[in-house]
Amino acid sequence: MRTDSTLGVIFFTRKKRNDPEKLDIYVRITVNKKRAEFSIKRDIAVCNWDIFRCRAKEIDQNLILLNTYLDDVYAEVLNAHKQLNSERKLITAKAIKLRYFGEDEERMTLMKAVEYHNNNINNSLKPGTLKNYFSTEKYLKQFLQERLKTDDIYLIQLNYKFIVNFEHYIRTYKPIKARKTCSNNGVMKHLERLMKITNLALKMEWLEKDPFRNFKLNYIRNERDYLTERELDLIENTSFMTLGLKRVKDIFLFSCYTGLSYIDIRELHPTQILVGIDGNKWIHTKRAKTNEPVKIPLLSRAKEILDKYEKEKELTGNLLPVYSNQKTNKNLKEIAKVCGIHKNITFHVARHTFATTITLSNGVPIETVSKLLGHTKLSTTQIYARVLQKKVGEDMQNLMNLFEAKKRQRSEAPKSHHN
Repeated sequence: MRTDSTLGVIFFTRKKRNDPEKLDIYVRITVNKKRAEFSIKRDIAVCNWDIFRCRAKEIDQNLILLNTYLDDVYAEVLNAHKQLNSERKLITAKAIKLRYFGEDEERMTLMKAVEYHNNNINNSLKPGTLKNYFSTEKYLKQFLQERLKTDDIYLIQLNYKFIVNFEHYIRTYKPIKARKTCSNNGVMKHLERLMKITNLALKMEWLEKDPFRNFKLNYIRNERDYLTERELDLIENTSFMTLGLKRVKDIFLFSCYTGLSYIDIRELHPTQILVGIDGNKWIHTKRAKTNEPVKIPLLSRAKEILDKYEKEKELTGNLLPVYSNQKTNKNLKEIAKVCGIHKNITFHVARHTFATTITLSNGVPIETVSKLLGHTKLSTTQIYARVLQKKVGEDMQNLMNLFEAKKRQRSEAPKSHHN
């Protein structure tokens, strides 16, 4: 591809911040009146710089060597321009600068960008979230090997077609070990993580165009499973013989009455149970997921569960005997089966039960529930509010009763007549 671009390369100086007697040397690349600049990490005394030649005055050996270095830099910039031209690339001042430093988008690959993200963002991500990114990375590697017959591609090769094909690959992926394929929302989560990596690439200027600009994530909004009051009573009133089922039942119910997630309960320490200004016991903790501080007053049923393990707490130092997440969820399925509850109960259902059956259904304002759950956005809590058809009916009945009362009040009021 022939280009009519005009190229200009000059050296210029700026005063050194911490030493006004010296100058820092920079390179300015100009292509079609657009510039890109960078420092060559060299300085020079003000009196030794020739502003007309844009070179050092060769009055000693060090300055001669400096000019030799400037000539080398100049030649490398021209070589970068030559490479881009021979590769039929779009030539811009920025492209020449990036090629000079070996950082142009053509040299940054997809898997290198993924690796950079996972290695540099891990301090701001929770272990569970980071684990999900590694899962997405695994899918990408397998997709590249099986569908594109390569181990990596350049970032610039990412486009709409790649994303659609990757989406289809995850949806139809059949693992060696028998397990369910990704649900629609699971697929969207993988694509969302890839999108965050490409957004990082855009910010790092490894990419100029967003490959997701024409792609829309399509989540299916699912109703959150929760236990009704009847189902909660069934679990409460069912006795179990084995120690494991007894403990899992208690920890699950504790979550139902506090709204704490599995990880939050597992990390709960006796020192986090404090007496509030109302004289009642409160839980003072932070959500492991968002680091959001949470203060929850203990309901009587939650207090009873804590009291039950008081002696054990003194021996182990743990507030409650929490099993592994896998074992807990396995036991919960057995508990649901014994109780005749035909729902896919996982530990997180307890948190949903707290939001719906325990609080919102009993008239607790949604703003208070949001605070108790440690949500950073009210819109997250509003997901639970949608399922409360019973609550909507009760609220409307109260409104109708209010209208009826006002109507009767008006009809019973004495009427005055004016002659």
